[in-house]
Amino acid sequence: MKKNMITGSKLWSIAMITSLLAACSSPATTSTTANAATSTTGTTKTVSVSEQTSVKYADLVSLDADDTNISWNEADSTAIKLNGTTATVTGSGAKAANGSVTITEAGTYVLSGELTDGQIVVNVANKGTVHLVLNGATIHDNDSAAIYIQKAGKAVITLEKGTKNTVSDGKTYVYADATTDEPDAAIFSKADLTFNGAGQLTVTGNYNEGITSKDDLKIISGNISVKAADDGIKGKDMVAIQAGTITIQAEGDGIKSTNDTDTTKGYVAIAGGTFDIQSGNDGIQAETALVTDGGTYNIVTAGGSANAPAKVEEGPFGGGGWGGGTPPTDMGTPPDGEPPADMPEMPTNSGTNAGANTNGATSSSANTTATTNTDTNADADTAATATESTSAKALKAGTDLTVNGGTYTIDSMDDSLHSNNNVTVNDGTFNIESGDDGIHADQELTINGGTITIAKSYEGLEGAIITLNDGDVDVTASDDGVNAAGGETETTANTAANTERATTATDTATTSNISVTETTGTTSTTDQTSQGTDANQQGRGPGGMGAASNNEFHINGGTLTVNAGGDGLDSNGSINMTGGTVIVNGPTDSGNGALDYDGTFEISGGYLVAAGSSGMAQGTSDASMQNTIVMTFPATQKAGTLVHVQDSEGNNILTFAPAKDYQTVVVSSPDLKKDGSYVIYSGGTSTGKAMDGLYTDGTYSGGTQVVAFQSTSNVTWVNESGVTTANSGMGGPGGGGRQGGFGGGRNRTQSGTTSESTGTTDSAK
Repeated sequence: MKKNMITGSKLWSIAMITSLLAACSSPATTSTTANAATSTTGTTKTVSVSEQTSVKYADLVSLDADDTNISWNEADSTAIKLNGTTATVTGSGAKAANGSVTITEAGTYVLSGELTDGQIVVNVANKGTVHLVLNGATIHDNDSAAIYIQKAGKAVITLEKGTKNTVSDGKTYVYADATTDEPDAAIFSKADLTFNGAGQLTVTGNYNEGITSKDDLKIISGNISVKAADDGIKGKDMVAIQAGTITIQAEGDGIKSTNDTDTTKGYVAIAGGTFDIQSGNDGIQAETALVTDGGTYNIVTAGGSANAPAKVEEGPFGGGGWGGGTPPTDMGTPPDGEPPADMPEMPTNSGTNAGANTNGATSSSANTTATTNTDTNADADTAATATESTSAKALKAGTDLTVNGGTYTIDSMDDSLHSNNNVTVNDGTFNIESGDDGIHADQELTINGGTITIAKSYEGLEGAIITLNDGDVDVTASDDGVNAAGGETETTANTAANTERATTATDTATTSNISVTETTGTTSTTDQTSQGTDANQQGRGPGGMGAASNNEFHINGGTLTVNAGGDGLDSNGSINMTGGTVIVNGPTDSGNGALDYDGTFEISGGYLVAAGSSGMAQGTSDASMQNTIVMTFPATQKAGTLVHVQDSEGNNILTFAPAKDYQTVVVSSPDLKKDGSYVIYSGGTSTGKAMDGLYTDGTYSGGTQVVAFQSTSNVTWVNESGVTTANSGMGGPGGGGRQGGFGGGRNRTQSGTTSESTGTTDSAK
């Protein structure tokens, strides 16, 4: 649904429950169930979207010998022994004075002991490499950075194996004058900074940030724990993490890069590691590209999804009512994704850092950042009546977000995965609870693999163009499960160009100078010149009003399961399906539909079943090369009530137990024939194995025949009286505007017989 968002208390809709389905006169039937979750490759007039080859850590990050060097010996190094407010230096290149140690020459320096109020300063004029070995060192400075790299070609901090090291600062800094605002982190570097080694490091940034580099920041290994009043770990030009165990508690962002003037910089690249991040703002945020090859991530932002502002969808003519975020009352409890009624207030990150600079210089403390870190991305919901001021996304990229692998457990107040440009998921295991979108891309969202479970969200998947090539995706959303929206609006002038793009190889590399994604083939685009003539698009009510945009949703493989309070699959343009298995448990209110598209929905392969309310029901398009049945029952069926479709020989087409109340069921299968004879049953049981409500194998029995009919076209609409016409009219609450009439027709009944299935289609991925 196109929507306007407002924040406020959770509203509950009052559902109108229709009478139960009257028993038909036919006896119970039995049939053997073939594998219903089938997939096939069909021929279509459009070319399917090709998989994208994506950038990896090694494409962005290069390491030199200094980055990986952890060796040292006493003969070739300078020892710095810390003792309270003094230090003893044994060797050359460093001097201790006034409680601080200043290093002026390149070389290796081994630090041990405790400095209770002092500073380690690196100021090497010849730009050489300074190697600091923390060998059981505790360093604290009351009014400045504890380790300050003022000048060097590179600084490398090695955490000696078997040691525990601590670095911290005070809550108030003293600067030389009112124009100075650096350093502002417990460990602060103006040069490239690398961490390596197998020891432990605990950093506490009481004033502002934990670890900051104004150039590159690399973590090769180590056990690093950071607690910060603002950002935990920040590198201006890049943050590169090869391995290690990293724990962050930050009032601002957990990990971030900030260079917004050079599009070849400002990225975050992670090869692996273990991450536990609790942040007030974004968990991991890149100004440009964010790439993760692997690792284990546990990320909680702004207290988690329970802290998300409640969202209410405005009706098409203003006011509340047909809200995708409004849970149906007949579910008993709110669907996953609905924020709790007693929502706590948003974190304010208030503290004592602001203005703490004793010289009168403005402090860049956490409370300033946390309240002004405004997310400038324009989501599809651009007509918001209230703007959230805090960006609290788990993984966020300014250009492209690419996930090549890893395990992610995310509880985010805001989007869990977000890009202002493209998101590509090539692999990985995701367990997501989001207060907004599960995965959001301003432009293209492509899923090439992985296992994605979005257990809670407002909208599950959102992007201008969404492509599912492979992978297992399970979405629970209080509004739309999948929403292809946003981006440039389709016009008459660009319709031809958009159609031509369907058959022309295109390069969809990112617009930034970092080559993050590259399409190796062609992009499928439904021919939208046919919109408005398709029977399934005519007479659309809210959600289908207005001209179709160039938004697209492509399903080429994999599995997608949706449980949505709003539209199940929603495209402001078109939907194209060539393979895979899609299961939709759609809305129970008639202001939304299990399928909702403004252009066309052409299917040429795969297996589709979508159950939901009847008022806004759509099937697939007449131009589809694979056949579809759209069945509307005379009354709402209770959740879990089996719907069974078999052909005249008793072969199973569908045995499905929707997770929610439903009145309309759409099924498209390679086994359906344009001129086939079919019987639809309600209720009964199956001995087969159910996966997401879809039964495979086993035997169906005990159901009541609803209708027997002869398929007459690519898309056959039926009710209990037989074949009817496509849904038309606005519909709306109460399921008005259903196809055909339910009176005056003869119920077609027959005795069912047991038959072994002869289906030969391949199982879906």
